[in-house]
Amino acid sequence: MKKLITLTLALVAGFTITKAQTFSDDFETYTVGSKLGPQSADWTVWSGATGENGTTDPDVANTDNHTTGGAKSIYFSSTSATGGPVDCVLPFGGSVLNTGQFSFTAWFKVPSTKTAYFNFQGTLPPYTGVTMYTLDCWLNADGSLLIANSGTPVITTTHPVGSWFELTINANLNTNSWDLVIDGITMGTWANAINQVGGIDIYPADANASFWVDDVSYNIVPYTLLPLNGAVTNVSVTNGLVTQQRTATAIVRNLGTTAITSFDLNMVANGTPSNQSVTGVNIASLATYTVTATAPSTLIAGVNTFSATISNVNGLGADGDANDDTKTFTITPVQAATGKVVVAEEATGCWCQWCPRGAVYMESMATKYDGYFAGIAVHNNDVITDSAYNAFIAPQVPGFPSALVDRLPALDPSAMEPDFLTRVQIAPKAFITNSETYNIGTRALDVTITTTFQQAVSGDYRLACVLTEDDVHGTTSAYNQSNAYAGGGSGVMGGFETLPNPVPAAQMYYDHVARTISPDPTGIPNNYGASTTVGQVFTNTFNYVLPAAWNPAKIHIIGLFIDPTGLIDNASTSMISEAQQIGIAEMAGNNNEVTLYPNPSGNNSTIYLNLQKEASVQVAIYNVTGELVAKKEYGKLTGGMILPIESSQFSSGLYFVNVTIDGKLTTKKLVKQ
Repeated sequence: MKKLITLTLALVAGFTITKAQTFSDDFETYTVGSKLGPQSADWTVWSGATGENGTTDPDVANTDNHTTGGAKSIYFSSTSATGGPVDCVLPFGGSVLNTGQFSFTAWFKVPSTKTAYFNFQGTLPPYTGVTMYTLDCWLNADGSLLIANSGTPVITTTHPVGSWFELTINANLNTNSWDLVIDGITMGTWANAINQVGGIDIYPADANASFWVDDVSYNIVPYTLLPLNGAVTNVSVTNGLVTQQRTATAIVRNLGTTAITSFDLNMVANGTPSNQSVTGVNIASLATYTVTATAPSTLIAGVNTFSATISNVNGLGADGDANDDTKTFTITPVQAATGKVVVAEEATGCWCQWCPRGAVYMESMATKYDGYFAGIAVHNNDVITDSAYNAFIAPQVPGFPSALVDRLPALDPSAMEPDFLTRVQIAPKAFITNSETYNIGTRALDVTITTTFQQAVSGDYRLACVLTEDDVHGTTSAYNQSNAYAGGGSGVMGGFETLPNPVPAAQMYYDHVARTISPDPTGIPNNYGASTTVGQVFTNTFNYVLPAAWNPAKIHIIGLFIDPTGLIDNASTSMISEAQQIGIAEMAGNNNEVTLYPNPSGNNSTIYLNLQKEASVQVAIYNVTGELVAKKEYGKLTGGMILPIESSQFSSGLYFVNVTIDGKLTTKKLVKQ
């Protein structure tokens, strides 16, 4: 049987009786060795060219060892070092689903050391403009499986290697409850950042991709809206480390036909309640409204539980469905070892079209784990390359972008977090701290790194000192950033999907840029002698004269304590202190330069402008998903200007501050703590 599409009556808890739609395809009626697209009215490709017969269609395979019953499946592999070009798409019915219940099932076989990948799209093909990645699923060469939405991992587990297995994803789109099932066992549940789905895209995402797919099916149970029904569809709290603060948000959705104009919301964080009465809103049918907790919560050891409950919708008491009134979310923070800082060295380059991904994830980690994470962007063969550092890092990575966390084996920057969480729990052999003096006139920077041993050790322990710089900016085309995410065809990537390819130098400000490493990337040989004792203290001084092009206000000092195996055991971080009076004049000394300070921000931040002539000024602030959160037209301004940003109502995270001066756009990153 080639496929089944059936409509059946279904009764599900919380749903009215309605027609369910079921689809299945076992590929048995297709011709082996031919492309799938021309043989199917259901399967298509990324461009939506139904029936296309070319390199973007998968082959129908005919090998008994590669099927789950029957004789045929579809086979995916890449002929490109960067993945593809095969890009096989199956729409889920004829419309985007954002209510009801949805289930997808397929059988996969991934040979040992090979990879597989698919994503759910939140829109329907063709995918020619800005697309919406509902979720990504990576089946990795080591047998691990990762599901992420909007770049955030939600499930990390394993999958069978070298044999067929059944993978199912279920979603209650009303309550935003998703789960992953492998061979009948539930591997995890989550609330999805994008709670809608239009189809699946199966894609061999790298040169190592090789996998088979068979017995694909999906089931849709629609939902009939009630007259009045408010639901909590998501409670979101960014996980972190014990003692870090996080602010919860809740998403309220109107699952009724009547507009919601008011409601009460009870948010509970680790047993502490917070009640809000929300009035003066107008939430249309199927629209959502986000409520932010009135205060942050401190993460504690063990399971942290957050919940939100809606009540008294439109002042009428109970609504039509009590089953969707409450949403609960749990996280288990990691306990960081005392005095521990983890380092990520990112291999990147202005020429690298996928390297915006590295920049976004480096910034995300720096924001999420401030004080515990030190990022170093080691550029390759571009205008801001440090040749010694690049010569050390480049041979250790399979491609660009890549990242080494504490100099463990290289991985994609999007996958840094698991290695970070493992390393941050390991007690360091020594604490290291920085102190520095800076002479404004001579630009001489003297850094003293103090090492205090917490354990007795022996062997070749080493020390190195790195200087990095944020907001590195140039005016020539050499500072352009190649950008494969332009136009949105490769998904959302921290705002790069809204920028051109390449991103012109005028709009690029590079962070974490490795400026120099002393004495070299491997450190001072046998810096501490043959052995040490607990409590033993060493000091090392590193001397620099900062080039005129470097901004001392943006320089980070990172000490690297390296063990005999070459791993980074611990690190130290600091900046040239404000007490040394770099001053706003030096921070914003160039004509029309935009300076954002302080950054990270608490409740307030300030834009400093030095306008040499009258100019029209506009400020717009976007969150990391591209949503406009604030905008103001200032009209004509001139001279030294101070433009305050009231950020107390912003949720913690990364923001993009767009300052337009006479049509010229400058983008600054703002971290809200």
